[in-house]
Amino acid sequence: MKNAISISIWYNNFLASPKVFLKSMSQPKVFVTRRLPDGGLDRLRFLAEVEVWPERLPPPYELLLEKVKHIDGLLCLLTDRIDRQLIEAGASLKAISQMAVGYDNIDIPVATARGIPVGNTPDVLTDATADFAWALLMAAARRVVEADRFTRAGSWQTWEPDLLLGSSIAGATLGIVGFGRIGQAVARRGAGFNMRVLYFSRHRRDPALEQSIGAEPAEFDVLLGESDFVTIHTSLSEDTYHLFSDRQFELMKPEAILINTARGAVVDPDALYRALSGGKIAGAALDVTEPEPIPLNSPLLTLKNLIVSPHIGSASRQTRLQMAMIAASNLAAGLKGDRLPYCVNPEVYAGGKGE
Repeated sequence: MKNAISISIWYNNFLASPKVFLKSMSQPKVFVTRRLPDGGLDRLRFLAEVEVWPERLPPPYELLLEKVKHIDGLLCLLTDRIDRQLIEAGASLKAISQMAVGYDNIDIPVATARGIPVGNTPDVLTDATADFAWALLMAAARRVVEADRFTRAGSWQTWEPDLLLGSSIAGATLGIVGFGRIGQAVARRGAGFNMRVLYFSRHRRDPALEQSIGAEPAEFDVLLGESDFVTIHTSLSEDTYHLFSDRQFELMKPEAILINTARGAVVDPDALYRALSGGKIAGAALDVTEPEPIPLNSPLLTLKNLIVSPHIGSASRQTRLQMAMIAASNLAAGLKGDRLPYCVNPEVYAGGKGE
């Protein structure tokens, strides 16, 4: 009888004011380090008490360090430093979810040692990033940004046979450094331009996949020497830090163009400036820089043969909403003790945990 009365009281209180009633219940606490697209956090708000950092710039590290002491879940971005000190400060932290494919800003071994699953958002941004790599490639090849500035400056007076001559794309050789999902998507687009596609990867892909895409494996130096366009799609690690420096630019064709939509630190910015200003390569287009944002006094910004965009490779409305929803789903699963749909350290589930 007592149980029946208790259930009746619970139900009546819920009907009277469901929002107030749900808030009064003990809910896990979540901190989100940036405003996300509308609708991206709906699922989380049903499960948890969600606090969102409202500013345009990332929360200061010291503030994040204080916040993590009182939360059960953290939803972060690449611009947030999630290191050993911060992870160990999160005594109640059940899961970390990052709205990005990469996660080099997170100390994964420490999170794993503490049994904290870490999620990311792969797959969904593959096409958007591949599209943008191509947008940069084509803009650099045909000097679109220069042409726009030329026109706005009032310099366009007539049609001229040698005005703003660029590089042909159809039939050229495309070199892809890093041949994961995004690299493969870029290669598939190259087929539409009848390009020869070379790729360099730590591990050779299945020959059947190579054939279906129309890509050939190549040693790194060979790829650099034979490619008209070199596009970077590798992750950042000790092995790839400043992978492109003076020696690599010396190996490239003087008419070659470099595109980077991966990680800024894969390219040595000083070496890139020397290569562009000295005619070692014809041009470059960067969506990522070292550091980010690129300082306004960087000598790179004085060059006409360089395009720089503010890390917007995945910035289509549809893609960013999907990324937010996946990040929220990862965190929701972690809060409930379920396995994260996209987990970068699945070893935390050894022995069946989270299954």
